Amino acid sequence: MQIAFHIGANCTDEDRLLKSILKNASVLLQQGIAVPGPGKYRSLIRETIQALDGAPPEPDTRDILIDAIVENDNLTRLVMSNDNFICVPNRIFGNGVFYEQAGPKTRALHRLFSGDDIELFLGIRNPATFLQDAFIRSKAASISEYLRLMHPEDIQWSDVVRRIKGAAPDTPLTVWCNEDTPLLWEQLIRQMSNVSPQTEIVGGLDMLSTLISDSGMRRLREQLRQNPPQTEAARNDVIADIWEQHALEDQVEDVIELAELDPALIMEMTENYEDDIAQITAMEGVTLLMPRS
Repeated sequence: MQIAFHIGANCTDEDRLLKSILKNASVLLQQGIAVPGPGKYRSLIRETIQALDGAPPEPDTRDILIDAIVENDNLTRLVMSNDNFICVPNRIFGNGVFYEQAGPKTRALHRLFSGDDIELFLGIRNPATFLQDAFIRSKAASISEYLRLMHPEDIQWSDVVRRIKGAAPDTPLTVWCNEDTPLLWEQLIRQMSNVSPQTEIVGGLDMLSTLISDSGMRRLREQLRQNPPQTEAARNDVIADIWEQHALEDQVEDVIELAELDPALIMEMTENYEDDIAQITAMEGVTLLMPRS
């Protein structure tokens, strides 16, 4: 079976992508693609991995898990999502390492489903805005306590991706920037589900509809209806143009209010992020989704 697992990161789409995919669950199931509700598998997989504690699972563990997660036996693909899969926000910088558990958790997932074809999906985000939101969700008293031995400017997504690939070198990994997510929404739904290209997707504009004006959404829907783009890249170009013209600025702009992150540091972190993205783009076995053609 193919298993598509959206493993995060924390503080990116906040389960909105999964909700949009679930809108298509009935149509997907007709094509042998199951999208179970998160209550079916999140705690189950987490508790199973914790109980194993690095040990190999029993031969029948995988089948027991699948039977608990889905009822249909005639499936070709299973889609799951958990932005806390690697860890919860207060453990992101455990032992002073950014997502220390990325490798071990990825390895444990593959042990559970060793006979299946796994694909991993990961959204990343500007470290400055990510750090602020993750810190707010943590139980730390200060940024220095939260980061442990790390410094804000040392946060690198490429390091996380490298450790994920080290744990599962033959597993395809799709990465995208959270800042681009509204433009990629339908593409993400399609890629995670692997639905047939002819299938009409519901909810492909869900994220964008919260970020642009009502008049912009009307114009976008009309344009997509009258002149349907022939490729994902062309569709993304249309969406990007409308977004630029009709964005709700109070929804689009991330305001950083942490005193520890001054403008100079924010700029440095942003520049590092851009360099980091370039490193990820060059990695073998990693696909970085970009909205523009």
